[in-house]
Amino acid sequence: MKKDELQLESLDRRKFLKRTGKGVGLALGAALIQSLPVNVAAAESSSNQSSNLDYPFTLGIASGDPLPDGVVLWTRLAPDPLNGGGMPNHPFPVQWEVALDSSFTNVVKRGTELSKPQLGHSVHVEVDGLDPATWYYYRFKSQSNFSPVGRTKTAPAYNSHVDELKFAFASCQNWPVGFYTAYQHMAKEDLDLVVHLGDYIYEGKHDSNIRPMDQVYPEIYTLEDYRNRYALYKLDSDLQAAHANFPWIVTFDDHEVDNNYAADIPQDPHKQSKEDFLQRRAVAYQAYYEHMPLRRTSTANGSDIQLYRRLSFGNLVDFNVLDTRQYRDDQANGDGWKVPTPESEDPSRTLLGEEQERWLLDGLAASQSKWKVLAQQVFFAHRDGDFDPDEEYVSMDAWDGYPGARQRIVDFLAAKDIKNTVVLTGDVHTNWANEIKVDFHDSNSENVAVEFVGTSITSNGDGSDVNSNTAKYLKENPHIKFFNNHRGYVRCKLTQQTWQTDYRVVLYVSRPGAPISTRASFVVKDGNSSLQQTAGQAVLS
Repeated sequence: MKKDELQLESLDRRKFLKRTGKGVGLALGAALIQSLPVNVAAAESSSNQSSNLDYPFTLGIASGDPLPDGVVLWTRLAPDPLNGGGMPNHPFPVQWEVALDSSFTNVVKRGTELSKPQLGHSVHVEVDGLDPATWYYYRFKSQSNFSPVGRTKTAPAYNSHVDELKFAFASCQNWPVGFYTAYQHMAKEDLDLVVHLGDYIYEGKHDSNIRPMDQVYPEIYTLEDYRNRYALYKLDSDLQAAHANFPWIVTFDDHEVDNNYAADIPQDPHKQSKEDFLQRRAVAYQAYYEHMPLRRTSTANGSDIQLYRRLSFGNLVDFNVLDTRQYRDDQANGDGWKVPTPESEDPSRTLLGEEQERWLLDGLAASQSKWKVLAQQVFFAHRDGDFDPDEEYVSMDAWDGYPGARQRIVDFLAAKDIKNTVVLTGDVHTNWANEIKVDFHDSNSENVAVEFVGTSITSNGDGSDVNSNTAKYLKENPHIKFFNNHRGYVRCKLTQQTWQTDYRVVLYVSRPGAPISTRASFVVKDGNSSLQQTAGQAVLS
């Protein structure tokens, strides 16, 4: 890097970008290049990228919400990513191309989109006119700078017969506590898409003895704060690799705004008034949209955002993507682990809100797909953490704090005889596999669904296989069939006959280079909402 180029940034920012190895377009990190197919890597390395600090694609590229005829392409121009982005205060043209090959000799779509300052110079291109169930390559160009090359795939045609789908889901990627090695491995998987279930960023103070940092980042409140926090996370080359290789389906949880918030109620009313929190929620929702491959229908509207939606993949699976934060009643009796109270047991309490709950139930009843997925945030199954058969102790932030809302869903599944419902969950930083019963207090009660809970990418730091309460959890909650405390992600393979889930884990995140392994695998058969473990052990002896 030339001396005159270095003078464009402060010493601290220069050190940060140099030590993380990210933030310049000349090399987005070895993980990104190595994880792409060889021909993509060749196209990437031969692209006409600028090596100066004006390179705008520091945050990578992404695609998402695939439909049979199109997909969303995303990037954000940010030559100075940790300082508000560094773009001029006027719209800036960005060219884009979609091709059938990584060398872009067979371009099928191209156009120009304006990056606008009011949306942080983010770009959301809703490409249409593509063929279903087809892999494409895409890239952006700004002036003489090319972005990295990405891969994406359209969904199968509506109601078409689909034999197989492979995807992974992840959540909870607290940046300062560990390296994103799990994403490095995910990027090399044979997948059709990735589902992210929330906590893409963390809003609190960031200080780290693990990640290279030259300053402490305070808790975030303003739009520029949130933009800079997303930039910090998106500078990671392993995360960029996972985005570049597959389309993503995303939803948020609490840390994209404020820990354990409920609707318009802040976690700590003494720290923020309701009015101030709604303003914080508005800028947080805007920043989320700015940094995710979402359609215009999810553009933030003040302190509201339309995030729940349904994506179908032929006749194989419907993804019902839920929002369990924006419409919920406040947590009863506080937001921690508590003994159930008359307030928490009130059947009128809601986690989804009346409109979203009705949308979900109507969609489940009308579905013609083999599998029906609830892609959502917080623990769905009952989880008694007291370990006394005569007492209960549950998380008020999860569905246990809203048992009436959960019961309406499980009763609906039973009454309508809806088969093959699978709940995907993040939030708790540990792996679980659960059977969903009509009555969790009766071990002989009917199973109406299964739940796969995925661990974190990094949150809670280095893990362990089990902890001191593992055996007690499994004994007190017989519908819980598996628990594990490592970091990683979950890989799923669907066919018309079976659903297979593999818990992919890394042994450490406090340093890079951890290998990946499959800790356990489960199979669910068509028409049978029970878990069959095919690899690994529920608890190691």
